[in-house]
Amino acid sequence: MKRTLFLVRHAKSSWDDAALPDKERPLADRGKHDAPMMGKRLAKRQVKPDLILSSPARRALSTANFIAKELNYRAKDIVVDDRLYATEAETLLGVIGELSDKLKCVMLFGHNPEFTDLAHRLTNEPALMPTCAVAQFTFESTSWSSIGTTKPAEVLFDYPKKG
Repeated sequence: MKRTLFLVRHAKSSWDDAALPDKERPLADRGKHDAPMMGKRLAKRQVKPDLILSSPARRALSTANFIAKELNYRAKDIVVDDRLYATEAETLLGVIGELSDKLKCVMLFGHNPEFTDLAHRLTNEPALMPTCAVAQFTFESTSWSSIGTTKPAEVLFDYPKKG
């Protein structure tokens, strides 16, 4: 049985208002361009997530909304999980391990350095997760709880400047 996990780093955020709390930073114009573009690339590959989980940070949730729209995934079905913000790879593995085994394709929207750390941990290879990067991991597994203990059967990395 195949399980597909997507790690999507939030698109480029704005630093225009230094007084804003980190969680409230919006997307920059480049982020507002890159997120729908990456969503279109995923739609072209016929990606159909069963579940989208997002960090509560505004920039991550905005990225999730842009990409969900391109994938015909309803924005109201995006689940915000506080554990995806200011965390570490181990916590992310815990979130993944708790997923229902009825789900075949899950997308997480969050941040660096934890997404790069988790991608590296899953592949044992250096991973590059620039803003709006998408890492796709396909596992031959009967349960999400085994993710992190088994190597993925397939790994794909994409990011806006990759072309």
